[in-house]
Amino acid sequence: MEKNKIMKLATFCLPLMLLASCGTKRQVISDGVNHKNVSRQEVKSIQTEQVRKLAFVQKVSDNQVYTKNITGSMNFTIRLGEKKISVDGALRMRKDEVIRLQLYAPILGFEIGRLEFTPDYVLIIDRYHKQYIKADYNQVDFLQKQGINFYSLQALFWNQLLLPGAKQVKESDLKKFDASLDVAGDNVPVVLKNGNMTYVWTAQRATGRIDKADVEYVSSQHGTSGVHIRYGDFRSVGVKQFPALLDMTLVTNATRVKQEANIVIKMNEVKTDSNWESRSEVSSKYKQVSVEDVLNKIMSL
Repeated sequence: MEKNKIMKLATFCLPLMLLASCGTKRQVISDGVNHKNVSRQEVKSIQTEQVRKLAFVQKVSDNQVYTKNITGSMNFTIRLGEKKISVDGALRMRKDEVIRLQLYAPILGFEIGRLEFTPDYVLIIDRYHKQYIKADYNQVDFLQKQGINFYSLQALFWNQLLLPGAKQVKESDLKKFDASLDVAGDNVPVVLKNGNMTYVWTAQRATGRIDKADVEYVSSQHGTSGVHIRYGDFRSVGVKQFPALLDMTLVTNATRVKQEANIVIKMNEVKTDSNWESRSEVSSKYKQVSVEDVLNKIMSL
């Protein structure tokens, strides 16, 4: 049935979405200049270039919206191979607390599924089968080793830069990002490398607005996975802009065969409503299933 397919596809996408928030916990920071055998003029030129790059990264960071809540009705579409499911739903996000996607049954309009990310756990409620998954970010072995972080995932949803393992990107952190200002065209890649992860944001040269985000994870044990996000349909939120369109493609060869999924979230409106609870309650009649069971099913595809 349609409702059954929706939950299966949504459950498949969860581990891939989590890979977007992976990152190692240690970072080595350098100014990028080898001061040995470098003339004063060359050092000055390098430092000037670093100032230009830092100024652009600051411009990108300054584009983030300053609101506690983002809410709105949405259309949610999942494509997996030949399968495509599209349903209405709602997106509710409260900064540093929760990212919640609610999926509604076609025509009838009642909730059939809910995906909820919090700083402490991930919750998937399957109302059709009356079951749920609730797991902390350390419960799955390979995710634990890569340091899953809610705040990294939040930054991708909020159209912001991220620093793996950090709650937010501070002004003092901006020097850790590299801006390729010499690239031709109207867009500038902003790059952050962290262990097995490489993050690339494509920002408009003139405004610093992020239009794309690409995350790649390479591991000899778990293969290669990637998350590619396109942002669009920007709406005003105060004096800033927030993307009402999030088009996310997830690719992995961590399973026996290459898997690719596409998720498109189209918000009908972007509001800042605060009159809603940030935590979901699960009925005692629902059965809890393990993440490992779900991952094993995915691995056997």
